[in-house]
Amino acid sequence: MPRHPRRAVSVVALVLSSILARPGGSQPLDGGTSPAERSTRKEEPTHGVPGAPSAPRSPLGAHGPRKFDPGRAREQLEKLTIGVRRSGGRVGVLALDIASGATLAAFDERGLYNPASNAKLFTAAAALRLLGPGYRYLTGLYGEASNGSVAELVLRGAGDPSLRTRDLWEMARELRAAGIRKVTAIAIDQGYFDARFVPPAFEQQPDEWAAFRAPVAAASLNANALRFTVRPSRAGQAASVAIDPPGFTVLRGTVTTAKRGTPEKIVLRLEPSGQRLVAHLSGHVPEGGRAVSLARRVDDPRMVVAYALKEMLQEVGVEVSGEVRLGGEHQKRLLVAHRSAPLGELLAALGKDSDNFYAETIFKTLAAEKRGRPGTAEAAAELVGEILSELDAFGEGVVLRNGSGLFDAARASPESIVRLLRAALLDPALGADFTAQLAIGGVDGTLRGRFRGWSKERAIRAKTGTLASVVALSGYVLPPPGRSPIAFAVLAADVPGKIEPVRRAIDDFVGALADELWKGARTP
Repeated sequence: MPRHPRRAVSVVALVLSSILARPGGSQPLDGGTSPAERSTRKEEPTHGVPGAPSAPRSPLGAHGPRKFDPGRAREQLEKLTIGVRRSGGRVGVLALDIASGATLAAFDERGLYNPASNAKLFTAAAALRLLGPGYRYLTGLYGEASNGSVAELVLRGAGDPSLRTRDLWEMARELRAAGIRKVTAIAIDQGYFDARFVPPAFEQQPDEWAAFRAPVAAASLNANALRFTVRPSRAGQAASVAIDPPGFTVLRGTVTTAKRGTPEKIVLRLEPSGQRLVAHLSGHVPEGGRAVSLARRVDDPRMVVAYALKEMLQEVGVEVSGEVRLGGEHQKRLLVAHRSAPLGELLAALGKDSDNFYAETIFKTLAAEKRGRPGTAEAAAELVGEILSELDAFGEGVVLRNGSGLFDAARASPESIVRLLRAALLDPALGADFTAQLAIGGVDGTLRGRFRGWSKERAIRAKTGTLASVVALSGYVLPPPGRSPIAFAVLAADVPGKIEPVRRAIDDFVGALADELWKGARTP
């Protein structure tokens, strides 16, 4: 039980009130809201807290307090634990009432597990705490302009994970509109981060070229991944190949257009070559068939944006006569600036979409901003640990090496995660934005296809986690008016080949929590 139960209720009420007061047309839970508004909706809890004051009348109406009966949830928990252990695995679980802190269900809640992408909860909370939801990344073009010419044009990155090809095109056009017609050399200043662009633990799969393992850099483009789009032409002719972003990749080989009905087959192999990549393409696509897209990470991200900028400048009418290189730290005059969306919006890539690149980039941003440049993963891990300690969520044995939870990089207990979840919701400066970045069961993100029976209420907000032998789900069950939210964490390990049945059992447990919390309050 908390030391100040009345204060816990009032703080949650304040957080929930701030969520409901957000612009965008708040509607009742059963009324249909915008995804952004639904992703942060929670109600004011009072039940289960001795001496709690009567709740103000909620704009959503009132169903009245009632005692939570965890019986069915505990039955589902028993099925979950038995199933996991029969598979040779192990599982830790904790669910508690946020207002009172009372435990509703628990099993090995202090055991240490690989949390997989549930580690992104720690990164998101630390980012909101240290940087704030309004923080924006700056990417700039710097240099000394004279008579329409810039001798050294410097692109300086500050870790923006969201910079895309369209943003770079806009920067090139702005430079042209400012009267620049000639650039001698292009330099890329990557000094905001250290030179270790492969995050900790990513080296465990060095030959993995999939985009989910993309490296990070201070100046990145398209999440440091390449997209190859192959479009068929006429039978017997070469298919067209477009590469986004442009400029960095040298294309070798041909994909031919086969006769209609021929099954498509494309072989893509990437080979580092100096500062750039060589793409070896072969195979065929059928005439009249669809365009085929392939996404692959780059191996060294530092020059991707440089070569893309060179090509874009030339396309908009700016001559580039010299080399492309790293450097430019001495240039201070800002010519063109691009600012990202607010951090509060960017974090949806972590909670809803489980984007590893965003997580790792934001992770290193914490270090660069709060510990000095260049930002390192080691300094970021220390900072996140300090924030977790402040939130009483850094339990014994908790380990964080990277910001995404990818590969074998972290250890956490269900108790440490639930402590974080409870502390975040009880913090008026943290709760609304932290909840907003989570996936909504049956509605969006990695939970779009799960908890579909709860899509109307938008009651289940959680972060998924999946590795080869790990399944995790942690988050909230949000209540109807007059009841208290539930925080839960489920971490299952050593279940290779059993991911789907374990995931279903986890969903049954969380669904049982929601059924009881909403008992008598749902409309058909």
